Amino acid sequence: MSMIGNKFVRRQLDTIVSKEIIKPSSPTPSHLKTYNLSLFDQISMDTYIPIVLFYPNTPTSSSHDLTLDLKKSLSQTLTKYYPFAGRLAKIAPTYVDCNDEGAEFVEATFDSTLTDFLQNSQHEDFHQCFPYNLVWSTSNRHQSDEVIIPLAVQVNHFECGGVAVAVSLSHKIADGSSFIQFLNDWGKITRHGEFPVDPKFLYLPNININFDGLTLQTSDDCVTRSFIFPNSKINDLKLKVQAMTAESGQPIINPTRVEVLSWLLYKSAIAAATTNNSGISIPTGINHAVNIRDKMMETLPRNSIGNRYMVLKMFTNNQSEMKPEAFISDFKQKKREFQDLKNIGAALELVSTSLNDLQEVQRIIDTAYFCTSICRYPLYDVDFGWGKPLKATIAGNMMTDSFILMDTPNQDGIEALVCIQNQDMAIIQTDPELLAFCG
Repeated sequence: MSMIGNKFVRRQLDTIVSKEIIKPSSPTPSHLKTYNLSLFDQISMDTYIPIVLFYPNTPTSSSHDLTLDLKKSLSQTLTKYYPFAGRLAKIAPTYVDCNDEGAEFVEATFDSTLTDFLQNSQHEDFHQCFPYNLVWSTSNRHQSDEVIIPLAVQVNHFECGGVAVAVSLSHKIADGSSFIQFLNDWGKITRHGEFPVDPKFLYLPNININFDGLTLQTSDDCVTRSFIFPNSKINDLKLKVQAMTAESGQPIINPTRVEVLSWLLYKSAIAAATTNNSGISIPTGINHAVNIRDKMMETLPRNSIGNRYMVLKMFTNNQSEMKPEAFISDFKQKKREFQDLKNIGAALELVSTSLNDLQEVQRIIDTAYFCTSICRYPLYDVDFGWGKPLKATIAGNMMTDSFILMDTPNQDGIEALVCIQNQDMAIIQTDPELLAFCG
């Protein structure tokens, strides 16, 4: 791998050491051969979620032994996560054929140190660690195939002995919570050789809606940059929000970290877009993905696998609706509506009402900002026997005008991955109000 202008440029195939298919270590029972996709799954984004974990020098194993251990433990893990080793129809899938055909596994080497790679790479450069560049993309590498492989892994070895484990998983069968649960279970199998608590695959009613899934709006002019908000600064932001809302006569009591950061990022992004639009504000909104496992009256276990999220929609037509008392109050009210749901069946009924006009749902996604939080998800607990990762992140540009919130490595703050138009990013990166709360 070479560096041009402080940017890493991947060579062609000379970094690839091997490619193979990893199948489950034992066959899937016949009664589990068909895994029906729920309504949540079918309308989920037709894309791969990319997570990469960077580990420093791992002196306890050679790169060869390390890779063998990962292959063996992945094979064992797939016996419990059997849909991940199956195949999905490329067009409007309604089920997973759990045929044990396996996950793709690629091994690669980088002729740089891990430190050099991390210090000299922009966020979008992390796609180099992934198999077939499966970073927020649909499966386009097998154009003639009628099925797609849900799971692909690439293990990258650096000169210093550091390792990057990059995993792409189809959003059709899992959300962020499920993905991170899978990674932690794979790590536990690698360390201990025994499976922890089995994942829960709920068999929800199968409704065939003949829909490819919602799509992500992307742009070549879109960039992703990281903003770090230490907990001390977030507490200052909370105090500011409480003071502003108290002065307005509509006090917000105990706003959460996600609420205040969502407001701040959205407000800053809107201001940047307005500046670049000759000062003319365009009515828009923000869609916030919410994990509903613990939000309903009848909660679901944390290891419930699949898409178990709903999207909270908020619209802002003018500057008054951008004030924290309006924005955060609306946010809290929408979350309470999820808490009023009795169970997953009630959630399915609510989602089904949006099926009357999926084109309108897609239009809202295309014209609004998007935010999701994986804070407090145990991403930094993924341990394959080499300790916790030095860095873990969701790679690439998820979609234009999006924010991903996640814990910092030491859980002493929140990292925000902000993906917006280049010209808007230039303004946000100099926004004094935003920077006042960054580390």
